[in-house]
Amino acid sequence: MLSPVQLRSFCAVVESRHFTQAARRLGLRQSTVSQHVARLEAQLGRVLLMRDTHHVQPTADGETLFGFAREILDVETRICAWRSGSERRARIRFGVSEDLTLDRLPGLLSRFIEASPWIDLDLTVGLSGHLRQSLDAGRLDLVLAKVPAATPGAEESRLHLLWRERPVWVGDPRPAPSDDAPLPIVVYDDLASITRRLAIASLDTAGRRWRLAGTSGTLTGLLAAVRSGLGVSLQSRQVLAAGVTMAPEGLGLPEPPELAFVVYGRSARLQGPAARLAAAIIDGAEVLRGPSVAKP
Repeated sequence: MLSPVQLRSFCAVVESRHFTQAARRLGLRQSTVSQHVARLEAQLGRVLLMRDTHHVQPTADGETLFGFAREILDVETRICAWRSGSERRARIRFGVSEDLTLDRLPGLLSRFIEASPWIDLDLTVGLSGHLRQSLDAGRLDLVLAKVPAATPGAEESRLHLLWRERPVWVGDPRPAPSDDAPLPIVVYDDLASITRRLAIASLDTAGRRWRLAGTSGTLTGLLAAVRSGLGVSLQSRQVLAAGVTMAPEGLGLPEPPELAFVVYGRSARLQGPAARLAAAIIDGAEVLRGPSVAKP
């Protein structure tokens, strides 16, 4: 059994990169902190820290233990709070863009809820623009959504970038439109939709004629229209997890601008449960993004 006291000393050294500063932070003697680390190394049979006269750096084993140690100490803190009755239930009003709910996000949220049983998660799924409005109005605490990659700087201060991607055209209209016929497109019926605006702007810029072949207030409705062969739709790559296919290159569709997937709150500095959930999302960004998709 690893000692939480020794783990706390080890984490303080890793975080401060100095034994003296770690000891000062913990209110211990430097020799005591050194003994704690030495005992950990002896117990585990691993070298955890690389030391010189000025700095301390964790080894590869030290980095691994540091991650485990933070989890152990976090659990210990929660148990102590639970025993004392000081841990109160918290609530996060969380808004998510609908395309992000199709594949990997449910698993991430399930793990978060399991690790944070005192947090009540209220989920709102909707268009990215409407989620931002709800956040600014105080109806949400945290938003995971997409924005145009060229979002102005005043807004960027509170946005935590997860990844950028170029949206894709999905669908294969039946019958295939002739070269001189308007392209049938499927879009959200809400003018606030980012992908609707990008699709129409991209087609207009390319001089490509188009017509509305289908509209819906939900992504489920859009994808049903696409699968039916009513037209093409511009969406994030997340929708490919729902089984739709990319549009054939023979349609000659224009390349749209990039989107940025971001997590953000009402201010640049997140605190409390919202900060905890944001950290879990940032840590899981690569999983949420999924593998890159090659053109057919």
